[in-house]
Amino acid sequence: MAWISLILAGLCEMIGVAMINKLHKDRNWQSLVLLSLGFGASFIFLAYAMKSLPMGTAYAIWTGIGASGGAILGMLLYGESKDWKRLVFIGLVLGSAIGLKLVS
Repeated sequence: MAWISLILAGLCEMIGVAMINKLHKDRNWQSLVLLSLGFGASFIFLAYAMKSLPMGTAYAIWTGIGASGGAILGMLLYGESKDWKRLVFIGLVLGSAIGLKLVS
């Protein structure tokens, strides 16, 4: 259950990051509410996951999902660069998080 919670935390982090960009563009209360809910839920799920998982592993995976997912959402939703080099480094971030899980 801790791993499911950690994945949910990362997905909520992605929502929060996407809403930061949306809030800068639209300046509406819906974006602000979704931003707050996304980050709030992310921290709640992360805290639950860290009851069972080591802090370093949980934080690294949460950060990896959030950072990579935010970059991917930026490409899909906001027209950010889809350069192959950028995709390679996103893959490295995700691979590093998976590798950390495998060795811990």
